[in-house]
Amino acid sequence: MGKKLVRKALEMLRKLASGKGDDDEDDEGDKKEGSASSQVDAYNKFWEAFGKSIKMGVVEDNSNRSKLAKLLRFKTSTSGDKWVSLEEYVSNMADWQKDIYFIAGESVEGVKKSPFLEVANKKKIEVIYLTEPVDEYTFQHLGEFDGHKLQSLSKEGLKFGDEDEDTIKKRAKAYKDQFKGLTKYLKDLFVGKVSKVTVSQRVVKSPSVVVTSQYGHTANMERIMRAQTFASGDSLKTMSAQRTLELNPRHPIVVALNKKVAESPDAESTKDLAFHLYDTALLNSGFSQDDLEGFSERMYRTIASQLNVASLELEEELDLSDEEEESDKPAKSDKAGEDSSSHEEL
Repeated sequence: MGKKLVRKALEMLRKLASGKGDDDEDDEGDKKEGSASSQVDAYNKFWEAFGKSIKMGVVEDNSNRSKLAKLLRFKTSTSGDKWVSLEEYVSNMADWQKDIYFIAGESVEGVKKSPFLEVANKKKIEVIYLTEPVDEYTFQHLGEFDGHKLQSLSKEGLKFGDEDEDTIKKRAKAYKDQFKGLTKYLKDLFVGKVSKVTVSQRVVKSPSVVVTSQYGHTANMERIMRAQTFASGDSLKTMSAQRTLELNPRHPIVVALNKKVAESPDAESTKDLAFHLYDTALLNSGFSQDDLEGFSERMYRTIASQLNVASLELEEELDLSDEEEESDKPAKSDKAGEDSSSHEEL
């Protein structure tokens, strides 16, 4: 009985979502105009109220997962305020596109500013926004839709398929050789913070980003896990060890840092600049900064350098002994003046 009720409910929701439900008819038997669009609007209202339950159904109900997946709705990089289904996303895909791309974050406004969207926007690829805590769990259990893999933009090994593979490999090898010294230097410097440092063509405008392995946790998932009651320090350290720093070989900051590392690798200013690159990429990629003390010290040293401050030693305190002596002396009596003024009054 329970299975039959679930099946009936899913069929009703499917018809409502597609606008193919039982159309109302007037007295003459004609279908009312706009009934399909009104049904879709009705389903969108249902989704806004109970969408999380559908997503949890994808996670928990293996037998009905494919049916529930067709009921999912998301905002995307090209949808504006409209809700988009996975079926609509697939129908809008370019001929060369094989995967369904998504990015997870705390809000739509936040993910719109993500550096991971730069290359997707350049290629005019539609990207699904995942902004609720349950979204990534839903996509992890779903895995694919209609034969298309669900691919996160913030994980390593990202491919789009619109360029020649041989050209990409040759260019990647040339960049790898050009920045070999920098990547080795940064990997040794960031021991325990990242597992790899590579040269990537993932980003367009940003100098670098921090990504995770295919089976690692994204920055958004780390944020969710940190907020859990039983989150432990050991598990958080494990997540940090799976990060990869990817450098943009065309960015002038990366090019200049490559030269500076070759000229003066042991200088404190070189190490600070390298850490600034990592710290900025870490925060810009959605991760939290764990080493706040080291981050603050590096920032203060850089600020002092820009202000031409020779030393960060504190100045001597002001000597207030002379002023205190003056204030302790009794004020001179103005008795004569008081007597004269009282004499005038009389």
